[in-house]
Parts: sequence; C-alpha cells; structure tokens
Amino acid sequence: MKKKSLTVISLIFVFCIIITSSVISTGAISYPNDVKTQSDSILLVNMDSGQTVFEKDADSKRYPASTTKIMTYIIAVENIDDLENTRIPIKEKVLNVLKDTGSSLANVEEHVGETMSVIDLLYSMMVPSGNDAAVVLADYVGNGSIDNFVKLMNDKAKELGCKNTHFENPDGLHNDNHYTTARDLYIITKYALTLPKFAEITNTNTYYCEGEEYPLITTNYLIDPNRGGDYYYMYAKGIKTGTTDQAGRCLVTTATADGYSYMAVLLHAPYEEGKSEEYGTMTDAADLFRWALTSLELSTVATASTPVCEEKVNLAWGKESVQLVPEKNLSAIVPKDIEKKNIIVETDVPESVDAPLELNEKVGTATIYYKDNNGGEKQEITKVNLVSSEKIEMSGFLFVLNVISTVFQSYWFLVVIGIIVIILICYFISSKINRKRRKKNRRVKNYRNL
Repeated sequence: MKKKSLTVISLIFVFCIIITSSVISTGAISYPNDVKTQSDSILLVNMDSGQTVFEKDADSKRYPASTTKIMTYIIAVENIDDLENTRIPIKEKVLNVLKDTGSSLANVEEHVGETMSVIDLLYSMMVPSGNDAAVVLADYVGNGSIDNFVKLMNDKAKELGCKNTHFENPDGLHNDNHYTTARDLYIITKYALTLPKFAEITNTNTYYCEGEEYPLITTNYLIDPNRGGDYYYMYAKGIKTGTTDQAGRCLVTTATADGYSYMAVLLHAPYEEGKSEEYGTMTDAADLFRWALTSLELSTVATASTPVCEEKVNLAWGKESVQLVPEKNLSAIVPKDIEKKNIIVETDVPESVDAPLELNEKVGTATIYYKDNNGGEKQEITKVNLVSSEKIEMSGFLFVLNVISTVFQSYWFLVVIGIIVIILICYFISSKINRKRRKKNRRVKNYRNL
C-alpha cells in the first residue's frame, strides 16, 4: 500500500526545522586545519548543533552519482506503508533500462518473474548500491513510470529547501541535468536519517536477502573492518558512496565519538577507471573526522549573565543607562585552543531606549564572530538577542517634560510658531503704516483748518 501519512509527517518535520532555525541562527564556519583534502566539494557539520565547522566549495553544483539513492530511499519509504511485508514484482522490462549502462547491480535480475520485499530492495539499493533495486522501487512507487518517481524526488528537494538540486533518475547514472551540491545533499541526508531503517540499513556491512546464499556487501570501506583495509575508520557510520567518471568519487558519511557527531559530504574526488581508483573521499572523511573530534569542542561563547554593552536610557529618574546581556547562554563548536581575541562580538542596538524597560526585554542583537590568528576574514558563529538586565521604571515628570520638549521641537509646532511670528510682523508693519497715514491725515486736516 502506498503511503499518505508519512507525507504529512514530513511536512511537519520541515515546518519544525524552519521554526527552530528562526530561534537560533547558527553561522557556517570553516575553521582552519592541516587536512590535505582531495575532494573538490566538502561540507563537515556538527550534527548536535547543526553548525558547519568546515566547508570547501559546498555550494558548487556537482554530479552526485549513487548518493542520489539517499533521495530515492526517502521517496520509497514515504510512499510505501509496510516495508517488511510489501512485495514488489520484479519485471524484466523495468530492469532493461539499465542494459549497457555499466550499472552497479545487486542481482535483482535473478528474481525476474518473482517478488521481493521492499526491505530487501532497500538493502540491495543502499548496501551494494544496486541500480537495479533503485529502478524497481521507482517503477513501483511511480505506478509504472520512473518519470513520475523522479518528479517526486524533485518536489521533495524543493520542499526540504534545496536550492541547487535537480534529479533526472533514481540511480545516479550520469546526466548533465542531474546535479546537487554538498550543502543540499547534507539537507537531504539529515532528513533521511529521521526515516525508518535508514541509519540501520546504510550502516550495514553484509546482508542476506530472502532465500539468497551470498550476501550483499557494502561499498563503503570506512565502515567495513573486514574489507576496508586502511580506509576503515572505527568511528564512521554509513551512509552512501557514489562513483562515475563525471562525478568522480562521492561520499556521505557520519562519525560519532566522545559525545560528538559529525556528518561529512564529499563530492568529486579524483577517479579514473583503471588509472586513479583510490578512495580520496574516504581518506578525506577520516582525516576530517579525526581533526574535528580531537581539535574542536562545544564551548560557551556568550552567557546570559555577562554584559555585552551598555545602552543609554531616556525618561528614567536617576538611571542613565542599562546593561544588555545575551538572551540565553550560547554555545558553539570552536577550536579547543581558541583565545579570547579570536572571538569578536559586534552589537546592533539603537542609540538609546526609552523607559519603561522590562527585565529581559529585547533591545538589540549581537553577532559573534570567529577570527583566526593568521589574519583571516572573520566568520559568523551565531547571532543572539540582547535584552535588558534589569527592570527600569519611567519617570512621569521626565515624560511630561519630554512631551513638552518634543512638542516644542516638532516640525509642525515650529511651522505654526513661524506663521504666528509672520502674522505678528505683518500686523506690526501694517499698524505702523496705518499710524503714519493717520498722523499725516491729521496734519493735512489741521493745515486746511488754518
């Protein structure tokens, strides 16, 4: 049965993300480090706070290869009610679209004429990166049309707020109009991690489909202690690899240790079949995780009890200013060896405020920046509201004086006064002229009487 209820849930989730992000604005920071990366686009995000700690061309459009299947998983799970018991017919005509494409396969073709459970198809798609499983799921959810499924993918990308993403297929085979960015792929994956079975399936090394003698084996060496060799990283979990000639090596993965969790999205590392087949994305991810987990920490960069600035107060008897403090304690991921001079606070407050002021009343904002010791550009960590540290009453006497002063200084008051002055001047001049005329007339009359 196709899913309807999860669509509503997903909308609620996105709404909650929007509301949460409006409360705390966390900036995107790229802390300096000594990691030599091979991937052309990278985004490393602390998953506990949502704070970016390193990025490299994270908004450049890249071909995603099989990391596309993260979105394919989302659409499939949101539109199929029972993952364990729903069975999908395996049709040869559906699999034929992959002929001569060089696709990675999960032996779904062996089940043509039979059915497979959705859960087995999800494992087949995400663990060995089976394009065959992807198109079978897309055909089923799209009611016989893979194009319908792709439309759902693009609609979902827009719903999640992706700004530079467009899909042309559910498997990630190259198409010039099939692209995303490291930042958009992070948004997609973050959402996928909230869906049933996603974290479990994408962190699986081997899996046996129903009735199969041989297991599905992960393409992600970071999480495979038996086959990963030097690429294996004990703290890594999931998520998805991808490779094509045009996309190069691609990877989305996470790592958790000592109470910290990070997600790394890495796109377009070097790859050339038969010549350059190293997994630069996996090396980059492990090195960046080691750096972040050992060099960064959660630290309080602003406290609600520490004044940030002093603001002039009007209309308060015996009180000329008030101290402004952050609305709440504010923590951020920062380098462990950070110095006070690396934290810069810039305020945005009016020249003065009028009493009355309530305790914790918002007056302005403060932006907290990080600047490294090498003279780099300052980078925004976060913004926080600045509030009054105390309650201040308004003086009635000063208020009345202020009203009178305001009236006397107002434009229209000055205009009226100006008009009155002009009228008085005109009256004075007119009176003087009339007096002269009357005096002259009296002289003339006296002369005639003589």
